[in-house]
Amino acid sequence: MLGFLAIWMGGIMAAQEHINLRERPNVILVMCDDLGWGDVGFNGSSTIKTPNLDEMAGAGIIFSRFYSAAPVCSPTRASCLTGRNPFRMGIYSANVGHMRSEEITLAEVLSKAGYSTGHFGKWHLGTLTTALNDANRGMPGDSSHLSRPTDHGYHEYFCTESKVPTWDPMLKPTSFQEESGSSLRYGWPALLDGEKSENYGTFYWSGPDQMELNNLRGDNSEVIMDRAIPFIERSVKRDQPFFTTIWLHTPHLPVVTHKAYRDLYPKHDLSEQLYYGCISAMDEQIGRLWSTLQKLNVSEHTMLWFCSDNGPERQTPGSAGSLRARKRSLYEGGVRVPAFCLWPDNWSSGTADVPAVTSDYLPTILDILQIEYPETDRPLDGITLRKLLDGKTKQRRSPIGFQSTGGKRSWVEDRYKLISPEGENFELYDLISDRTESNNIAAKHPAKVDSMKHALLKWIEDCTRSDQGGDYEGEVVTPNLRH
Repeated sequence: MLGFLAIWMGGIMAAQEHINLRERPNVILVMCDDLGWGDVGFNGSSTIKTPNLDEMAGAGIIFSRFYSAAPVCSPTRASCLTGRNPFRMGIYSANVGHMRSEEITLAEVLSKAGYSTGHFGKWHLGTLTTALNDANRGMPGDSSHLSRPTDHGYHEYFCTESKVPTWDPMLKPTSFQEESGSSLRYGWPALLDGEKSENYGTFYWSGPDQMELNNLRGDNSEVIMDRAIPFIERSVKRDQPFFTTIWLHTPHLPVVTHKAYRDLYPKHDLSEQLYYGCISAMDEQIGRLWSTLQKLNVSEHTMLWFCSDNGPERQTPGSAGSLRARKRSLYEGGVRVPAFCLWPDNWSSGTADVPAVTSDYLPTILDILQIEYPETDRPLDGITLRKLLDGKTKQRRSPIGFQSTGGKRSWVEDRYKLISPEGENFELYDLISDRTESNNIAAKHPAKVDSMKHALLKWIEDCTRSDQGGDYEGEVVTPNLRH
């Protein structure tokens, strides 16, 4: 049963030549929040200015069919760290569940292998404090979902539980004069000097009840890089390889943008200026990150991966390109996201047209680093992409499964996609000839629908077994919050 799960890990678990710690590359996972497939120049946007991302993507491998493991943020983040579908660990949606202590994370494995590990930006895999009201779920005395990065293999962190404004992240206007294109939910022009403000309600933390209070003004992506870059510099100074996740909040609402970045888009209305401008500000900071690696002479010894956590938010200028639907949907626009990976002098630049997913991060990175996954019998949903990145294959060996709240599920192969948007009705699309999912061919291919449906339901059954603690030694009692 599910024999392909064992095959997926074959490249990692095989005996391999030991790599000296100093020879192992640094690893950076950069992730944006709600950035649409069509929101970047390297995917064809002629509107939003992302010169740094475009240059980096052009020097690396652009994924034209890269998927977030879920159509919303928290589940995708769980998949990045574990290589497993979030429905195996009770993280079915945003603000549901938390990263369980029994899960094996990439940070844990790399920490044990001698890496320095740091997380910066958004967390959204559990609460960060029990001292006060914080963000979406933090409450005084409530530890039911307490789950900090340092509980999962990170040596240090600087992060928020969930969303913050993209400029002056701790603040919001005290008296808001709503104008066309702005609101307290959607976003507003950056606060002017002397303009009255109040706390937004979400805080940055760097340790147990250790709230950060300084250097929190200006572009939120810069605030994050101001912590991530020193972590990298310290690691390099110690001659120690590093692993860091830099999870930027941009362009999740509220989008708040300084005039300097709004002015990059003079022909657009305010809502577009706020959205486009905050992405350009973020692009500037990602460029700063790469420039720092070059100045430290470690860029050629660093693997950098970039993606978004899901498709663009509804009712924003965000673009899924020609893809169908947006965030919260399992149609392509909700889960196919902008992505590339860059490792100079190791991978040739180009475009990968093979399906890949955030769950592939862990098995791929461990395979490249020749580090064994700690448990041979624990199922992973991701596979190693090493042969794809090395140019030795142009196909994916196994399908990608998706689940989401409300009964949504999907099964993606190299060519075909089976999807049940809700309930029991299944649709079938040929993603090679119909990337917009305009032509449901289920009635023409009943045998294909049946075989893919059988594989999907069997996989869902296995995810349910995992979710009930079947992969852990001890019993795990967790509420069923899928509905």
